[in-house]
Amino acid sequence: MSTKRPLILLDPYPRPIAQIFDDATKKRLESLGDVIWHDGAPATDAHIDKYLPEATILIGQSALPKERLDRAPNLKAVFNVESNFMPNVDYLECHRRGIYVCATGPVFAKPVAEMSLGLALSCARRIHQADAAIRAGNETLYGEGDNYDSILLSGRTMSIVGFGNVGKALLPLLRPFGGEILAHDPWIHPTILREAGLTPATLAECFQKSAVVFLLAATTTENAGGIGAKYFNSMAKGSIVVLSSRAGIVNFDEMLDAAQSGQIRAAIDVWPDEPIPANHRARKTPNTVLQAHRAGNIPEIWPWMGQLVVDDMEQVLKGLPPQRCQRAQWETVSKLRSKPSEQTK
Repeated sequence: MSTKRPLILLDPYPRPIAQIFDDATKKRLESLGDVIWHDGAPATDAHIDKYLPEATILIGQSALPKERLDRAPNLKAVFNVESNFMPNVDYLECHRRGIYVCATGPVFAKPVAEMSLGLALSCARRIHQADAAIRAGNETLYGEGDNYDSILLSGRTMSIVGFGNVGKALLPLLRPFGGEILAHDPWIHPTILREAGLTPATLAECFQKSAVVFLLAATTTENAGGIGAKYFNSMAKGSIVVLSSRAGIVNFDEMLDAAQSGQIRAAIDVWPDEPIPANHRARKTPNTVLQAHRAGNIPEIWPWMGQLVVDDMEQVLKGLPPQRCQRAQWETVSKLRSKPSEQTK
C-alpha cells in the first residue's frame, strides 16, 4: 500500500499566498500533502509542466487545455483563487476525468451584498449628494431641499437579477423592507426561486415593476450587453439600478443616458474598462453613485479563500465532493465571459 503523500501545486496569482492563507490554514494545507509553493508572478509553463504530472491538487489559475490534462493523470481538483471561471480550462475534459474545478467566489457574496444595499440606500436618500452639499457649504435646513426626491425602500417592490452567490446573500438584507422581491435568473428553475420566497419574473417585469433593480448576474454569451434603454425607460422615473456584478451585462452608455436624463438613478461599482479611464463620461453624469470596483474585495474576507480551499481539499482527498467553494458546472461554465480583472464576486 502506497504511503506517498498528495502533491499540492500552487499558482495563485493574483493572490499573494500570505493574503489568502493565514498561519493556521497554511498548517492545515501542509498537513494534507507535499506543497510546491509559488508566489508572485504567474508560474511559468515550465514550472507547471514539471510538477503537474504528479500533482493531486492545483491551487491557481494555470491553463489546463486537454493536452496538459493528458499529462496530469493524478489530478483530482483545481481551486481557482482568482475567483472567476476563466476560458483557459477545458471544463468538459475535466468533467470527463472526474476533476473538480472550483472557485472561491462565494467569499465575495456578503461584502458585495452589503455594498449593494448601501448603494441603493444612498441613491434613495441622496446620501452622497447631501454629504457633498455640506462640504460645499450649501446644504438646506433640515434637508428639505436636499430631500426633494428622496424615497423609502420600505414596502417597495425590488428585483434581483441573477440569483447566484450575491443574490442569495442580498435576499435576507432586503426582506425586512417588507416589499415584494422579484427575481430573474434563466439558469435557475422558478420553483427554486419560489421556495426562497421570491416571485419569479421576466427581465422586463423586473424593470417595469420595481423601485430598485439589483443587477447581480454574470456576463454570459446569452446576456452580454442585453440590458439597455428599453429596460431603463420602462421603469418609473427616478427608480434605482444597482450594478455590482459585471459591467458586461448592460449597455453602459444607454445606462448613463438614462441617468443623465433623470429617468433612473444608477449606482455603479463595475466598469467596462478597469482602471476607469480618466475621461470616462460617468465621472460627470448626474444621478449616479460611483465606486471603483470595491464592493467585494475587503481585507477580512481574504483568509476565507484559503479556508474554503482547504476545507474542500479535505473532502476531495477523502473521496468526497467539495462543498464550500463554487463548483464549475460544465453545462453553463462555457457560456461565462468574465474578465481576469473582474475579481469577484
